[in-house]
Amino acid sequence: MQEAIAITEQPVSVSVPVGYSFSLRCRAEGRTSLQYQWFCQHQSVCCQIPGATKQDLPITAQQTQLYTCRINDLYRNAVFSDWVKVEVHQCVARGLPPRLWRGEPVIVLNPTEQRVEVGKPLQLQCAAMGVPAPTYQWYRNGNLLEQQKKKKLWVTLPCDSSEALATEITHAKVSDSGTYLCCASNSHGEHWTNAVDVHIGTCRSEKFFATGKIALLVGNNHYQHHPNLIAPVTDVFELSLLLEQLGFQVVSLLDLNKAEMATAVSRFLQLLGKGVYAIFYYAGHGYEHLGRNYMVPVDAPQPYAPENCISVQRILQKMQQQQTALNLILLDTCRKWYNPECALSQVPPLEPWGNTVYGYATSEDAEAYELQDGEFSSGIFMKYLKKHILQEKKVTHMLEDVLEDIGRDPLVTGKQVMEIKHTLKEARSLTDPICPLGAAPEHWGRGHEPLSKTVTFPCGAQAELCFHRLFSNMMYVCAKLQPPPAHVADARLLLCQPTEKVDVAVLKESRPDQVESLFASVYKREELDCVFQLCGLQKIQTDVVLQLDLHYTQLSTKQRTCESQRTILQKSLLGQFFSQSNYRQPNCPRTPARASSVCRRDASVLSTDPKGQGSLRTGSGHSLPSSNPSNSSTEPEENDESDLSELCSALLRAGPGQDCP
Repeated sequence: MQEAIAITEQPVSVSVPVGYSFSLRCRAEGRTSLQYQWFCQHQSVCCQIPGATKQDLPITAQQTQLYTCRINDLYRNAVFSDWVKVEVHQCVARGLPPRLWRGEPVIVLNPTEQRVEVGKPLQLQCAAMGVPAPTYQWYRNGNLLEQQKKKKLWVTLPCDSSEALATEITHAKVSDSGTYLCCASNSHGEHWTNAVDVHIGTCRSEKFFATGKIALLVGNNHYQHHPNLIAPVTDVFELSLLLEQLGFQVVSLLDLNKAEMATAVSRFLQLLGKGVYAIFYYAGHGYEHLGRNYMVPVDAPQPYAPENCISVQRILQKMQQQQTALNLILLDTCRKWYNPECALSQVPPLEPWGNTVYGYATSEDAEAYELQDGEFSSGIFMKYLKKHILQEKKVTHMLEDVLEDIGRDPLVTGKQVMEIKHTLKEARSLTDPICPLGAAPEHWGRGHEPLSKTVTFPCGAQAELCFHRLFSNMMYVCAKLQPPPAHVADARLLLCQPTEKVDVAVLKESRPDQVESLFASVYKREELDCVFQLCGLQKIQTDVVLQLDLHYTQLSTKQRTCESQRTILQKSLLGQFFSQSNYRQPNCPRTPARASSVCRRDASVLSTDPKGQGSLRTGSGHSLPSSNPSNSSTEPEENDESDLSELCSALLRAGPGQDCP
């Protein structure tokens, strides 16, 4: 007997990026006219979709949900289609999916190399977009894994707790180690992930390994009461990219006052643990006094007092308390003595754990220099550090290569010599593998960029608003006008803030400078209609309101018209790094974030003339050697500041910032 209603075309699951528009289809036949009603389910709640009463359901992907369609006839017969999943990928790489995408599989997440202890679970994961949603098949050493047909591959390896399992362990190493890859396929084709190696054994089978890799990079360029610097912005940016290649979770911050530096350091220390490789890098004004090194925050007065600066040695002592396996301190700052008549004092000894390395850009009582070459500036130290830092050799040997290269540079001969101090007793390298112990460490880094969004104006024109972080506390806001409707001509897009909101944050249209050059080296600036820097994100206390103004000519009337649309950026996304611990600076007004200015190291600069001949100069234009430091009683003495933990406790007592809406 013929069924009252027969579904002839079932909807299909899809896997798409956020904002992608498509339609789910359902077709059925019956003995009377048919009616359709679509339903969706999210987080175990199923609801009817208002107005969704047609065979096709148009969707603009926002979040992952399940869908089904009910079909009924005039005799109250009803059937439901298959449940289908609309999987939405919130973060995909730039350029994905391709412009002329037809729904073929596109890999958005590749598996990563794994080193797994015997007895621990192995997980490999991949993900792909596709319409319809792709199916998956895993392979090891080119051989199909019959039961592994999901995005995640799980293998539980036998433990080595008894002698009886000895042969199984040997077998597991042979059968589960190897090269893995996955094939994602649908009706439009197939796409393969990258091949990755899986190493089975004990982490201690590696000579040395890290349980995690954490780095904090601080570059102070724009000082309120001291000469501005130039190179830290480039040096911090380039070092962050290199450390990420080595597997480090990196936070890179520009232009911090003392309270912000203390907050960043405290957050950094919280994430350190047993066996972690920790790097702290600072570029900016600094000085050395009685064997101690001090970093000068951007709000330090002129002349700065001891309590206005941060002691590097105190930070290192706190790092050691976390039982780290490697502590690397890189100081790209001057080490001039501000009280040369005082004899050097002994720094309180560190614990004799043999895990500490200092890399000084220059020697005691000397300056560190910058190289100016065209639109980019770089410190001499960073020029050679980035050449060697990826080498697979002991950290101290890598730094010795840097020292030798600096020593051969004619621009700084007799002026700057790098210095290395260390107690590193093991041949640990920054390239050592990561073998986490227990739960994976809390992720930190630049933070996710806010998702791109499309803004539609009343005239029908659309603009894409996107966001790019160059540093953890600096973001570019970019707008690109899409092809306008036929009745719109001579369209121009402007990005600004409403005048009543200027106390929240200041957006400034980008002008050519050091940061702009970095941005242009990463993103195609010419494809954007307007670009703004939003800096000092850690200072933002409220959501930021952006206004897009579209100026255009109506072809029908030949009149010039302006339309505006507003969008809101949540402060929790902007100041993500600082908001994670809910820090708030004591007695700090709601300072507006500002468009950054870039400049650098204690007034010592190298430049390259048009003929390529390098020259030395100070930031004030005086020729070297620089004048001797003053012996005035107002010069900085030894910093008697309390522990950073006490300062951060004061920050916490001041109360958390506003919660995310």
